[in-house]
This record gives sequence, C-alpha cells and structure tokens, in this order.
Amino acid sequence: MKALHCQWAIAAVFFILGGWCLLLPGHVIDTVVLPEFREHNRLIHLFVACFGAQALLSGTFACFGRWGERQFLIYFTLLLPFFAFNFWTVYGMPIFASFGLIDLAGNLAMAALCVAGWRLARQEGAD
Repeated sequence: MKALHCQWAIAAVFFILGGWCLLLPGHVIDTVVLPEFREHNRLIHLFVACFGAQALLSGTFACFGRWGERQFLIYFTLLLPFFAFNFWTVYGMPIFASFGLIDLAGNLAMAALCVAGWRLARQEGAD
C-alpha cells in the first residue's frame, strides 16, 4: 500500500458521505437528526446539500493533491475538533440520532488513514 492509497480512501469517505448529503438531503435529515429537530423545507435541504457539496470539494482535493508526511499530520490534527463535535451533537446536546455517529465513523477512518499515510509517506520519503 502507498500513501496515495490512503489519500484516495480519505477522499472516498468525503465522496460517499458528501454525495449522500448532496443527492439525498431529506434522507440524511430523516436518518441522522432526532425527530424533534427534523425540519423539511427548501432552506434546510439546501444547507444539507451545500454541506455535501463542500465535502465533495474536500474529497476532490484529497484525491488529487500530493500529500506527504506533513499533510497527513496536519489533516489528522485538524480532524481532532470534529471528534468533540461528534460527541457533543450525540451526547452533550443531542441533535443527532445514534446513526449520526456515521460521521464519527468517517472521522475515525480518516484519522486512521492519516496515521497510515503519514507512516507510508515517511517510508517513501515524500514531503
């Protein structure tokens, strides 16, 4: 496995979850948001779809950029606040149903891929 494969796997997380938000915002709302916070109107659907479009953009950068040790380390570090967000929105001030932890799963996968990519990039001497 190469560091580039880790990048592509990180991009896949963005493409899968971002594509879901972009193409099926109502389904995302019904699946992830607790019933008492669910709203279905054009604006909310637009916001969820825009969130998905941003994720697709991030996935594109992850897929086509050239990451070395530094980039994997920086990305890993920037993921850390998202774990607090995941905890807060499921347990602290619950807005997301337990299926909202799919975001946590994606973040954990990307964090693990950052560690693997960092190690591989170190071995490959890329930075």
